[in-house]
Amino acid sequence: MSELLPFPADWERALCIVAHPDDLEYGAAAAIARWTSSGKHVSYLLVTRGEAGIDGMDPADAGPLRESEERASAAVVGVDTVEFLEGHDDGVIEYGLPLRRDLSSAIRRSRPDLVVSMNHTETWGGPSFNMADHRHVGLAAIDASRDAANRWVFTGSGEPWSGVRRVAMGGSPTPTHFVDVGDTIDAGVASLREHAAYIEGLGTAFDPDAFLRGNARAAGAVAGCEYAATFQLYEL
Repeated sequence: MSELLPFPADWERALCIVAHPDDLEYGAAAAIARWTSSGKHVSYLLVTRGEAGIDGMDPADAGPLRESEERASAAVVGVDTVEFLEGHDDGVIEYGLPLRRDLSSAIRRSRPDLVVSMNHTETWGGPSFNMADHRHVGLAAIDASRDAANRWVFTGSGEPWSGVRRVAMGGSPTPTHFVDVGDTIDAGVASLREHAAYIEGLGTAFDPDAFLRGNARAAGAVAGCEYAATFQLYEL
């Protein structure tokens, strides 16, 4: 991990766009807790309900359960607006015009200064390959942030919004910026713990506290603080 810069503070509204319930909770939620505690407005947009994410549970049951867990998780870090898209299925999200249209429409409605998504590259910086849903949604979030500004693209999907200045990708293997989460790491851990059914469904001895603190401590060692959340920042 190379030198990290402090995350810019000159924004007021963020829209977080990810594929599944729990995607934001594996690191970004602690930063979101810091932002909301300082008066920033943050909302969530989930492309799916994560209905295919629990092997031992039928999607018809898993989807509503995971939606409920995500709403509870968001509340822990000060987020009360959580929207779920229709028409995109967990595990088989396709990158393309329908996804870009739906995301640009949501950006036009929310009118954020900042869009937050997650790693859209092939790996997490090691041998573990990043799944297609994450890659497709992350890339579409970047493209849709530009699409939303063009009145001649996706006409009929709301008034254009050119206010998105940056897109921040959490979990990137090549981060550029950090947020000091020393005061909000506990909220980040509590937020991930709200995904109890999903974590139980993993079938492993996963410890949210050890996982999040370990990653945040490693990032903090580079950033010069105890705990940090990292992002790759794109300027539009």
